[in-house]
Amino acid sequence: MPIDAVIFDIGNVLIEWQPERYYDRTIGTDRRKAMFRTVDLHAMNDRIDRGDDAHDVIYSTADRYPQWGDEIRQWHDNWHELAQPQIDHSVRLLGALRKKGHPVFALTNFGDALFARAQTLYPFLNDFDRFYVSGRMKMAKPDPDIYEALEKDCGVSPGHLLFADDRADNIAIAQDRGWQTHLFEHARGWADRLVAEDLLTPAEAA
Repeated sequence: MPIDAVIFDIGNVLIEWQPERYYDRTIGTDRRKAMFRTVDLHAMNDRIDRGDDAHDVIYSTADRYPQWGDEIRQWHDNWHELAQPQIDHSVRLLGALRKKGHPVFALTNFGDALFARAQTLYPFLNDFDRFYVSGRMKMAKPDPDIYEALEKDCGVSPGHLLFADDRADNIAIAQDRGWQTHLFEHARGWADRLVAEDLLTPAEAA
């Protein structure tokens, strides 16, 4: 079935998102493990992805855990160091698809204000034809509602969408809706899939 639009997740597809790595570097692995055992920081981030204000959520969490307050506030204040580096090959693939005129969408779990911040750090995040940002939409993957909202907005038949995401649970819902999917493990594999779908030539996908 031909592909009429390509959809990129962002975290760990276009930009590495490994908060544990940041804390391992800044406070050490043992202290990081202790903090993550005490504070459910990924649940905190999920609230941001679903539309709560990033500053308010992070700073209120820091207030509830004063023993980790400085470290938790870094999730906001040093967010640019958590969300890096960009995945260069994936960024090239995004550019190559756009150069050939293929519609390219973003479907991402991302706080609204943080996504705007990311767009200033990574200009390629401004290059999508359509943006489906969970914090703006007040819904997040893998809830089916966000996939349905994308379908209704873009008007592309589900079977003609190709979606790359690094999480199997996000991919599973898209598959249930009839989307074509790619579980992203590395940019080379994604490049090979785009070539196999005749969206890019091997040279364009390099």
